[in-house]
Amino acid sequence: MSTELAERYSRVESAISDACRAASRPRDDVTLIVVTKFHPASLVRDLVGLGVHDVGENRHQDAAPKAAMLSDLPLTWHFVGQLQSNKARAVAEYARVIHSVDRESLVTALARAERALDVFLEVNLTDDAGRGGVEPEGLVALAERVLEHPSLTLRGVMAVAPVGSEPRAAFARVRELSERVRTVAPEARDISAGMSGDFAEAIAEGATHLRIGSAITGKRPERP
Repeated sequence: MSTELAERYSRVESAISDACRAASRPRDDVTLIVVTKFHPASLVRDLVGLGVHDVGENRHQDAAPKAAMLSDLPLTWHFVGQLQSNKARAVAEYARVIHSVDRESLVTALARAERALDVFLEVNLTDDAGRGGVEPEGLVALAERVLEHPSLTLRGVMAVAPVGSEPRAAFARVRELSERVRTVAPEARDISAGMSGDFAEAIAEGATHLRIGSAITGKRPERP
């Protein structure tokens, strides 16, 4: 295990604790998901040695073999990238939590998986309809579709702060949308928000799940 990896992990953990303290929240309120896309399975194994239990991947073709190689480890795999409906059942074979549900066809596909899943509804905070995520006005209707399937547990909402925006304002909007979802799904209290550059702002606005990559893993290998 590299000293640099351990040091980066320690710095991020300390920063999360500081942000929780500033927001008057206990550290246990926040789940750290280390996003390991493009990194080898050996790095994930090292992360487990540091105390990591939750890892995130965004491409099925990379995640599936990595999860198979690490099946002996006590890990929860989170799928955080855009997901095609025709790959949903395959992803569900290793990922227990799907953060990028943004349309009814994907809900239906995930409900056909072989096991129960936790899901987040991804919200598009930009003006670009081509970006991943359901439009805010369609969020409640999509939540209702998830609630129709007993095998799916709606955890809450997920979002990415738009490039060039003020992160705190973006995450305040996510908090408002989370409250909207809870009008039909009171237990869906979780918020998946915050990455390497803005997780403190996300924590201040109630994020419960952080998706942090390079701040811990370092520079990503070249994309295959």
